[in-house]
Amino acid sequence: QVQLVESGGGLVQPGGSLRLSCAASGRIFSLWSMNWYRQAPGKERELVASITTSGSTNYGDSVKDRFTISRDASKNAVYLQMNSLIPDDTAIYYCKLWTTSGSYWGQGTQVTVSS
Repeated sequence: QVQLVESGGGLVQPGGSLRLSCAASGRIFSLWSMNWYRQAPGKERELVASITTSGSTNYGDSVKDRFTISRDASKNAVYLQMNSLIPDDTAIYYCKLWTTSGSYWGQGTQVTVSS
């Protein structure tokens, strides 16, 4: 069974930085992309960033130029470097793997940006 575990969340002040990690374990076949989503209270879950096996990246407009997604294929891990954080970034962040046969979600990690 494939399992994903997120880490790196926490409480930071506006303008601060955090680096989220997602480690995947188990048997993974036909990996297509690795993604970060987030969900804030009272809002719908939204795509934050994605990266394909070829290295192509995509970002939501609200985080473009502030966040950077990267991967380590040998470790089946994906990372999200978050800079210049603002209160609107407060949410639970989830990693997700897309494969040709299905998708897998992590349990999420809380990010709170507050003074």
